[in-house]
Amino acid sequence: MIYVGIIYLVINIVAIIIMDIDKKKAISGKERIPEVHLFLTAVLFGAFGVLIAMYLLRHKIRKWYFNLGIPLILIQNIALFYSGYIIFNQKKKKIG
Repeated sequence: MIYVGIIYLVINIVAIIIMDIDKKKAISGKERIPEVHLFLTAVLFGAFGVLIAMYLLRHKIRKWYFNLGIPLILIQNIALFYSGYIIFNQKKKKIG
């Protein structure tokens, strides 16, 4: 179970880094990271990192679909984690 936590932490750190890179590109006027990639990062269990980065970096906070979508994706991430935890523990109880 500790591996899941480490993987989750790494994914969210990567999400923060991606948001930071996009913010720096926005400031310098360079080619940006597509928003679909930011949402994909969130869907792949990086929603917490994207949400933290949104407010720490003040990036994408004016976009209504980020303000609505990222928290909803975070709820989806939590629900999937909880479902996986329940399923994993049920299988564990049947075996042992």
